[in-house]
Amino acid sequence: MGKYFGTDGFRGEANVDLTVEHAYKVGRFLGWYYGQKAGDHRCRVVIGKDTRRSSYMFEYSLVSGLTASGADVYLLHVTTTPSVSYVVRTEGFECGIMISASHNPYYDNGIKVINERGEKLEEEVIEKIESYLDGEIGEIPFAKRDHIGCTVDFSAGRNRYIGYLISIATRSFKNMRVGLDCANGSSFSIAKNVFDALGAETYVLSNQPDGLNINTNCGSTHIGRLMQFVKEKRLDVGFAYDGDADRCLAVDEKGELVDGDKIMYICGKYMKEQGTLVNNTIVTTIMSNFGLYKALEREGIAYEKTAVGDKYVYENMAQNGHCLGGEQSGHIIFSKNATTGDGILTSLKVMEVILEKKQTLGKLASEIEIYPQVLKNVKVKSKAEAQEDKDVQAEVQKVADALGDTGRILLRQSGTEPVIRVMVEAETDAVCEKYVDQVIDVMKAKGHIL
Repeated sequence: MGKYFGTDGFRGEANVDLTVEHAYKVGRFLGWYYGQKAGDHRCRVVIGKDTRRSSYMFEYSLVSGLTASGADVYLLHVTTTPSVSYVVRTEGFECGIMISASHNPYYDNGIKVINERGEKLEEEVIEKIESYLDGEIGEIPFAKRDHIGCTVDFSAGRNRYIGYLISIATRSFKNMRVGLDCANGSSFSIAKNVFDALGAETYVLSNQPDGLNINTNCGSTHIGRLMQFVKEKRLDVGFAYDGDADRCLAVDEKGELVDGDKIMYICGKYMKEQGTLVNNTIVTTIMSNFGLYKALEREGIAYEKTAVGDKYVYENMAQNGHCLGGEQSGHIIFSKNATTGDGILTSLKVMEVILEKKQTLGKLASEIEIYPQVLKNVKVKSKAEAQEDKDVQAEVQKVADALGDTGRILLRQSGTEPVIRVMVEAETDAVCEKYVDQVIDVMKAKGHIL
């Protein structure tokens, strides 16, 4: 991760951590950089945004920078992150930009840059952007006369994405009662249209964005509201998205949560049965539940683990040719159809399994047992010294040996805070608590804890 860009773009509080000046300079650099690569044609960049009040401000700043550097800018307006990715790779754009802070509160915002293949931007280009932001690269020339870029309304691109999603469904959703929580975010203008077009009886929550209510007590980070809604309306299934709709969590007919791990199991098992699970492998992060791995082993499905972040999941998938991967949080990637997590696509894939197998989501999810998990964040003087301490490592190994094949322990450094995360999954909460505290006690005894 860089100084400004993390695993999912440049993100922070609007006009505090991420300012209009930052956005303008990012636009200036991208317009110039991709203009050099465009050759004999003008650089074309597509921009989408979520529903935050500050998204309009950053959109205009990015457009100013891009056009001043000679790029033509195509505006998708309010749309989802995966739609930007889709439009970039299918319409021949040099790059795409999504203005969103995903699941963060409304006062945060972010800039996600997508390369010409519809993937998250390469680290080497991110490093160049950061060097320009810090004044380490010489001034970029302004475009002049007919080389100055223009702005184009491109809402048609969003409509093509909607059409693409509809085309993926394998059968009608007629007679299915579906609840959607749009998080007052990007999916509010897309998700219901897709489900309605496929024949579902669609009930929608949190689809009245006002610029200040995105992710507020709704969406995939506050799933309780949808769980209650599904029970009250006696719906067959519910789906909750985050602010930019690259995540999806599901709720079964009883109002029970079906998280990303369960979705990967349900879809992975079905894909194996259909002969479409390439390499018979699912890519997860190290934070996926131990119960997922036990269930996959039982079904004879292989798995790989990456660092936390759907960026790393996709890198593994692309490198090894795998077609399904994701995170417990609901970032699920179906690489045959998309190069990023796509919440609406994920919900369509879950619907396919429900309809093709003629089983409820609750029945499908009941095959995987999620293990109890205890995660404690410990503030430390030095993350590296605490994690690499020989006595701490010895205690971790002692716990791992004691758990055997009935659980696991994980120590992970926070990427943004002076914190070590100690996580244990085991058969009971009491066992989890016991082993987490054992490791923390050793860290305390060695003087690592603040």
